[in-house]
Amino acid sequence: MTAAAALGVLPVSAGNAVAQEARQGGTLSIILQPEPVTLTPSTNMAQPTQVVAGNIFDGLVSYDFDLKPKPALADRWEVAPDGLTITFHLRSGVKWHDGKPFSAADVKWSLENIWKTIHPRNKSLFENVTQVDTPDDATVILRLSKPSLPILSVLNGVGAPILPKHLYEGTDILNNPYNNKPVGTGPFIFKEWKRGEYVELARNPDYWEAGKPHLDRLLFRIIPDAAARAAAIEKGEIQYAPYNPVPFRDAERLAKLPRLKVDTRGYEWLSPLLYLDFNVENQYLKDVRVRRAIAHAIDRAALAKIVWFGYAKPAISPVPSSLVTFHNTKLPQYGFDVKKAEALLDEAGFKRDANGVRFTLTHDFLPYGDDYRRTGEFLKQALKRVGIEVTIRSQDSAAFIKRVYVDRDFDFAISYNNAFPDPQIGVVRAFWSGWLGTGTPWTNGSGYRNARADALIQDAGIEGDPARRVAQFNEFQDIVLGDVPSLPLLELNFFSVYSADLQGIVEQGDQVYSSLKNARFVQTPKGN
Repeated sequence: MTAAAALGVLPVSAGNAVAQEARQGGTLSIILQPEPVTLTPSTNMAQPTQVVAGNIFDGLVSYDFDLKPKPALADRWEVAPDGLTITFHLRSGVKWHDGKPFSAADVKWSLENIWKTIHPRNKSLFENVTQVDTPDDATVILRLSKPSLPILSVLNGVGAPILPKHLYEGTDILNNPYNNKPVGTGPFIFKEWKRGEYVELARNPDYWEAGKPHLDRLLFRIIPDAAARAAAIEKGEIQYAPYNPVPFRDAERLAKLPRLKVDTRGYEWLSPLLYLDFNVENQYLKDVRVRRAIAHAIDRAALAKIVWFGYAKPAISPVPSSLVTFHNTKLPQYGFDVKKAEALLDEAGFKRDANGVRFTLTHDFLPYGDDYRRTGEFLKQALKRVGIEVTIRSQDSAAFIKRVYVDRDFDFAISYNNAFPDPQIGVVRAFWSGWLGTGTPWTNGSGYRNARADALIQDAGIEGDPARRVAQFNEFQDIVLGDVPSLPLLELNFFSVYSADLQGIVEQGDQVYSSLKNARFVQTPKGN
């Protein structure tokens, strides 16, 4: 059993298992690491942005632990038998945080100006929506030229964010000041962002769900140092810490403390995959034999055990095994084989020099915590064995995004993507050439172009026959794993740490990107 499986959800110790009653109010202090670049998920899908934004923006739906949609801003919906019409009926009486009424016009505007154009994941999902009708303020009708089966898997507050039309229409969306002081319909209202210190949200007194939220305030604290984060959690200064807030080696120690819980639930909607992007324009990495050699030089089982402490397993495809319907197990594999890696590098013409070095590459790692840096160190040692010297370069999140996705000034970089419930949502964006030149984060960082892969991506996006979509994605996986512009390394298992004095902290399958409207503190009645 892996460490992650062993942890699962750790119960409160028997000493704390006494009668408890929930109370209203209070401030919940939360780890936010790294600091976001923006607070609006329409233009940036980075993890810290979404963790905050899920409390500010409601979606049309949210998702249960089985990833089935449940009502949010839409209280019901229908899909026509031919898949060409989807009708949403909106909840009445919902207001934006500035007091303006929320209506179908906001959904229509967001779909046409955000979801179909600049949202990093949704461009291909919504391209077949040819018309959006709003016969009244509470009805939205999507009319499609061809079916798009994944649409209903992406409609939560960060997957398809709805922005206030009255604040964005006619503006430069990417540079609108409300991106950093967002106005949503969610349970918490933006109050302040003090750079380098915290983001503060306050309870929405006019929230559409009666009695929610329970908390008065959310304080997202920016604590860059992992040891300082662990200390703040242990001292009780932080009561909720999502997304692997401390190194894995600390997780089991914290889990043994009776006042804390460690929980791997709430990430089901994500299916995260750790991968390497090779810059296919690099003088060495443009040769597929070099990319395949690097793949064979990495012991992914050891990486999962040593660096990720069992909170991961080796990945064999860009489509994670959690997407059972689409995961192809009959693919070209890159087993750990140093001799094969050496042979491929020799074949490519990159012989060792007198010092045993073939060439040098610079490695950029995603600055989301110590685990990514340690992964870079692991890769450096692995590639040294086959004669490739690696220089590790560190930077903040904004610089990493600019270097990899805008300037393309890198050799190979480690990052992760969330696959989500359908490959069309989170997987294909790493390979579709249509994203090239847009500078959009987490889209085709390698610079990969393959006409057949592009065609399969396009076809699967409009295919209404589920069996044909599976066949299309099987062929897609075979092509991109053969070309290996991006190397899948590990399927990750994230965890959260939170106070045992909290209830309602994990309520659904997309919890980490959803709101904390159900969270509340408990207190032990006197006499116990």
